[in-house]
Amino acid sequence: MSCSALALAAVLAAAPFTDAAAQQVQEDAPAPQPDPLDDDINTIVVLGARLTDRVDAPEPPILELEEQDIAAYGAGSIEELLQALGPQVTSSRGRGGGGRPVILVNGVRISSFRELRSYPPEAIERTEVFSEEVAQRYGYSPDQRVVNFILKDNFASYEIEGEYGQPFDGGFSQQEVEGTYLRIDGPSRLNLNLEWENSSLLTEAERDIVQADGNRPDLASDPDPARYRSLVSDSAGVEATANWTTSLGEDSNSLSLNATYERADSLRFQGLDTVLLTNSTGNSLLRAFNESDPLTVDSRDESYSFGSTLNLNPGDWEVTGTLDGTYSDNQSRIARRVDTTALLADAAADLLPLDAELGAFPDAGFDEALTDTYTVNALATARGNPLYLPAGDVALTLSTGYSWNRIESSDTRTLASDTQLTRGQLSAGANLSIPLTSREEDVLGAVGDFTLTLNGGVNHLSDFGTLYDWTAGLTWGVTDTLTFTATHINRDVAPSLAQLGNPVIATPNVPVFDIANNETVLATVISGGNPGLPAQKQSDWAFGVNWELPFIDRGSVSVDYYDNHSDDVTDGLPTLTPEIEAAFPGRVTRDATGRLIELDERFVTFAERDERRLQFGLNLSGQIGGEEERGGPGEGRRGPPAGATGRPADGPVGGGEQFQAMRAAFCVRDADEMLDLFNRALMAQAAGEPAPLDAEGQPIRIPPGMLERLVGEDGRIDTERFTAVRERVCSTEGAPAASTGGEGRRGGGRGGPRFGPFGGGGDGPPQGRWFFNLDYTLELENTVLIAPGLARLDLLDGDALAGTQPRHNVRARGGAFYDGFGAIVFADYTGASRLEGSGNAGSTDLFFGDFLTVNLRTFVDLGERERLVEAVPFLKGTRLGLDIDNIFDARQRVTDSNGVVPLRYQPFLIDPRGRSFEIELRKVF
Repeated sequence: MSCSALALAAVLAAAPFTDAAAQQVQEDAPAPQPDPLDDDINTIVVLGARLTDRVDAPEPPILELEEQDIAAYGAGSIEELLQALGPQVTSSRGRGGGGRPVILVNGVRISSFRELRSYPPEAIERTEVFSEEVAQRYGYSPDQRVVNFILKDNFASYEIEGEYGQPFDGGFSQQEVEGTYLRIDGPSRLNLNLEWENSSLLTEAERDIVQADGNRPDLASDPDPARYRSLVSDSAGVEATANWTTSLGEDSNSLSLNATYERADSLRFQGLDTVLLTNSTGNSLLRAFNESDPLTVDSRDESYSFGSTLNLNPGDWEVTGTLDGTYSDNQSRIARRVDTTALLADAAADLLPLDAELGAFPDAGFDEALTDTYTVNALATARGNPLYLPAGDVALTLSTGYSWNRIESSDTRTLASDTQLTRGQLSAGANLSIPLTSREEDVLGAVGDFTLTLNGGVNHLSDFGTLYDWTAGLTWGVTDTLTFTATHINRDVAPSLAQLGNPVIATPNVPVFDIANNETVLATVISGGNPGLPAQKQSDWAFGVNWELPFIDRGSVSVDYYDNHSDDVTDGLPTLTPEIEAAFPGRVTRDATGRLIELDERFVTFAERDERRLQFGLNLSGQIGGEEERGGPGEGRRGPPAGATGRPADGPVGGGEQFQAMRAAFCVRDADEMLDLFNRALMAQAAGEPAPLDAEGQPIRIPPGMLERLVGEDGRIDTERFTAVRERVCSTEGAPAASTGGEGRRGGGRGGPRFGPFGGGGDGPPQGRWFFNLDYTLELENTVLIAPGLARLDLLDGDALAGTQPRHNVRARGGAFYDGFGAIVFADYTGASRLEGSGNAGSTDLFFGDFLTVNLRTFVDLGERERLVEAVPFLKGTRLGLDIDNIFDARQRVTDSNGVVPLRYQPFLIDPRGRSFEIELRKVF
């Protein structure tokens, strides 16, 4: 075993190991006075932990989850865990970053979330969530939060999971089967995953949807078009993923490769052919026909993805390169309508009675839309601390990248020829974090920790030109538990390839609500790109405060204020209000009676948009049963280690055997020899030379922070401090016990105290966890200036772009697990909003009511029920879950000024599922 690994393990183990032994021997003894040496050793422990797998940032984590906290969510994969965390991991800055966060594994960037998404949560030792500012330290823009997953050093499992779900109202069902294999052996990882899912068809007739006037036949004997219009498509999909990671020599160098194949098939029904027959006397009947060949859209999406991550540690730098490529192929066949010219002529000549049987018709064929998309993204970052100031290390991140995107599309319905769009983007940037004051280094410590962050970037787009961005931020750590942040962001953003060059397509028979006439009509909708779109200019301010509550050990409150201003905003054509129709008169076509017959929804540009919002966050969690573990400020508050559901990988695990081997090597060697090795490492570090080798030819690497704490006034390792550390490690037999603070162990086996994934088992009474998360968003301003000279639209007071904007939104998550049982409640509240009409005759306002949806997730670890496992051994490692979504069957109610629900906003059109349940069976081998 190398001396570097030995020293690190020994120092990290010393404090918690001795504390646990002392508790057993001196249980009734009076509490001893703090030893100054203990403080120094504990400081070494914390410094060592920060250097291992952690995110180095002045901002504290927004959320931290230990093993038992993660288990409380009852997720079957890391992807499900992120979905359950919801608002805690998504950005509210309103810049498109509200989707998936930046993902780190053990503090290192990865090429794609595909590399990690199928991992079982039992493989995670710890999860940290950081604010958007931290994303810039890894080469990303500050509109995504950062989630760091710290994995166990040793873990292996085979997992199979099956799910079945359907609405309480019936009509359709969903099924899913997933199999996962994962093995983690130190820096090496192998993951294989195969998933299949299926959903059956749900039609409008099964939810009694009332048809619009232009789609409802006048003859009762004609087929009902609602039976041939989908609310939920008939779909199926399959996904196969392989991920492999291996170490490359020393210095934590690693290489990761991943590949994924995905396929999704869907069949959507769009109704029946219709014809308005008129005879010679002027009588008319709207007929629906050809039910044997309804109008459908049959689609298939296939994608092939490959990713790679190379992580190197030359000297004091961390260099990470990622490459991610995807080829996707989409094919859609759109059934054509029957040519009704002969029917119209025969009816006009009275050769065809209006109510006659229309008979069978030849296949009208189909239109075909084909799209091939090629995407390649490469990003290299170098992170280091090139300069030391009195207040601490200056952190620098350099990044450069290249992305290439091509879209090849053809569509027989298009108004133009086949399309090929290509964009290459070369980027470069730098992020600098400068400590100005420091309490720890006693540099103006009375004012707290001030850190200045500067970021600049340049992007050259082959089809658009050069764009720039810069960011300046200030972080003020008043105490270990109270932090303020202020950030200003300026950047140029180009329209996407699709927004610029998508083919122009005319789709008939699309339901559109025309607010000017207060009616739902079937109109032709034109979609596609607009090559004349300019770059958007963004200027944003963000202010935040995060406070770890002093009266509850695992509680925090955050308040964030966002002020976003944009010029030349690209968006789709907004909701068709009178103001929008007046601003874009060429986009709306009406017949002589004023009835809407065509709507051009291609992308447009607005002059300005301003948004201001406040977001409040509350995170609480605690222990059920036993005494709550408490950690000091910044220590991460680790509780007792939880053994994973799964088996340890071959070789020494992070429990007794590995510790005994490390301690044996550390304690058996002569003390003077070990002291000499530490001094050699110290001198090499001071001279900037490569780490020296020990007698076994292994590099001697010890974290600089530890050496700094052990060094004496003469510049060499202090003998007394080194002896104290050695005595702590070597004075007591046995493996390290669970600590009441500090960092716990890194292992996935069952070598420690037995804690199942839901907190059961072990000696003594069972323990569990509870948690509660609340996020409240208050929209203060959301206005749009379509063009100079026009009135500004207030999206919070009756105007709209794409749907209305509520002023209030609340999302809450609360749950508990105890003795193998778990339950989580998810509640989402959306406030009321309205859409103003034109004020003309026939027009009306629309009122969107507030509503609350509540979901319940329950699960039980059958493997923790010992008698049940004895009777049915197969149930070992098995979990059964029951979920109920939308318990109160809530849907948003939309009414006009007369209290009538427009056809376009019928409740089942808004949400065809309603209250539903899902049963999950998960088995881990």
